[in-house]
Amino acid sequence: MAGEKVLVVEDEASIRKFIMINLKRSGFVVYAAESGEKALEMVNTHKPDVMVLDIMLPGIDGFEVCRRVRKIMPELIIIMLTARSQDIDIINGLELGADDYMVKPFNPKELVARINTIFRRIKNKT
Repeated sequence: MAGEKVLVVEDEASIRKFIMINLKRSGFVVYAAESGEKALEMVNTHKPDVMVLDIMLPGIDGFEVCRRVRKIMPELIIIMLTARSQDIDIINGLELGADDYMVKPFNPKELVARINTIFRRIKNKT
């Protein structure tokens, strides 16, 4: 899928840049936020199709960002990408509305594949 807008929410600059480079190479339009507050602002401004969301963020954490975004943009695809790998975190993320959950370290090609899979599923429903 090309041209879809992805918002990467990651406070660690090196990881954020790594994700962005790989998404851009795959044809996505990419925006970035380094905090939960900035993510909420950018969701309203840029209306992304996908949000790649870390949990451990300064200020508002990823769980709360997910909860708030689900209320204002229920159609937004949310993929949590985080170092938190305990079952309780995965279950909590999915129950709060994440469409998928990936644990760091991760393969950037897998992230792109998961995003494309969700878009394919959506296109087949329409």
